[in-house]
Amino acid sequence: MPPETGFTHFDDAGAARMVDVSGKAATYRYARAAAIVRMEATTGELVRAGNAKKGDVLQVARLAGIQASKRTGELIPLCHPLPLEGCDVSFVWLEETRLEVSAAAWLVGKTGVEMEALVAATVAALTVYDMCKSVDRGMSIEQAELREKRGGKSGHYLRDESATAGGDGP
Repeated sequence: MPPETGFTHFDDAGAARMVDVSGKAATYRYARAAAIVRMEATTGELVRAGNAKKGDVLQVARLAGIQASKRTGELIPLCHPLPLEGCDVSFVWLEETRLEVSAAAWLVGKTGVEMEALVAATVAALTVYDMCKSVDRGMSIEQAELREKRGGKSGHYLRDESATAGGDGP
């Protein structure tokens, strides 16, 4: 028997398992995550102007992030498929070369939505990369992180602002 690790996705024998949430009460759950896309200044100008070759990069990225959040249970092997009640993806320019992609997800349910928020932020960031790679293959996606979560047994979590690249986000 492996030592007690605190990891919920393993049984006593160390085998992977989906967490049983059947005994939990449905409560309000909220999570907010972010990622940073770093790019050349000229790429940022194209994105801000909304006239990149493939169209309005941020609008396409917003839709990709929202769509991806709804499919998190299909992407992450042990995630529960959740009926999200809402998801929001937004963008803030931290500098001319650094775009912060923020995503929030929420529902009333038996398990949290941290992964849905993280998937939304990272897929939106990946979409920015995909839409701009023809002019800037050197872009990078950095610091994908959970910024906040509310609800559930573990309560409220708020990342220390000094630990984030862009502060508390939008």
